[in-house]
Amino acid sequence: MRIPPGQDATKALDALVKHLEKNVPWGAEVHIERHAVGEPFATKTGGPAYRAMHAALSEAWGAKAVDVGSGGSIPFLFDFAELFPMAEILVTGVDDPQSGPHGPDEGLHLAEFERVCLAEALFLSKLAG
Repeated sequence: MRIPPGQDATKALDALVKHLEKNVPWGAEVHIERHAVGEPFATKTGGPAYRAMHAALSEAWGAKAVDVGSGGSIPFLFDFAELFPMAEILVTGVDDPQSGPHGPDEGLHLAEFERVCLAEALFLSKLAG
């Protein structure tokens, strides 16, 4: 279950369990085993790494980069940000509309991957310079 920033993961899990237990189809049995939850994460924007990445992405694609706000439910990001509060955390990935991320037919468009590689190289150059 993906939890958006601002929502408590334990409370969200409790609500899901309650919903599932109240809506068991006739003849079915539900057994829920709870495990640790990961809190949602929202990165800080505006720092030097963020600005360098925005410029690199814009240059690599020839259009102004935009923030899409995905990946906030990756559990270790919240923990990492708590441990290193001064760190800038940038989450990037190769994900075009046809890539089918996390699906059985996940793919990678090579032209998209080429631009991602260019953007990463530009980012490192801009951050160093």
